[in-house]
Amino acid sequence: MIVHVTRREHFNAAHRMYREEWSAEQNQAVFGKCANPNWHGHNYNLFVTVKGEVSYATGYLIDLKLLKKIIHEHVIEKLDHQNLNLDVDFMQGKMATTELLCIGIFNQLKAPIENNEGVFLHSVRLHETENNSAEYFGG
Repeated sequence: MIVHVTRREHFNAAHRMYREEWSAEQNQAVFGKCANPNWHGHNYNLFVTVKGEVSYATGYLIDLKLLKKIIHEHVIEKLDHQNLNLDVDFMQGKMATTELLCIGIFNQLKAPIENNEGVFLHSVRLHETENNSAEYFGG
């Protein structure tokens, strides 16, 4: 019997959406206030969902303290109070959109989570605001 377990985390980060090969006017027209040359920030909410079979011995899929530790070590410590465009290794050379950040977070978490027998990363959902989010299921 497969069960899904979700852990919520929070981080704050700044970013700017722009393309260097475009003019300031074109960046403004496409990205609006997100192209602000002085950056802007968000209070992100991250939802990491894992799936697998519940262990008969423990009664759970994964120790939630372990899941929290994995998320913090591989994602939160890299993102919290950072500039996504300048400071985050796995975002280098990428547009700092919620969609690409969500994919990057998934890729950071997949191996460390799946190193635990019978536990699989199902999805990563990232809320940039209370109204806007992206979700990635891998592949």
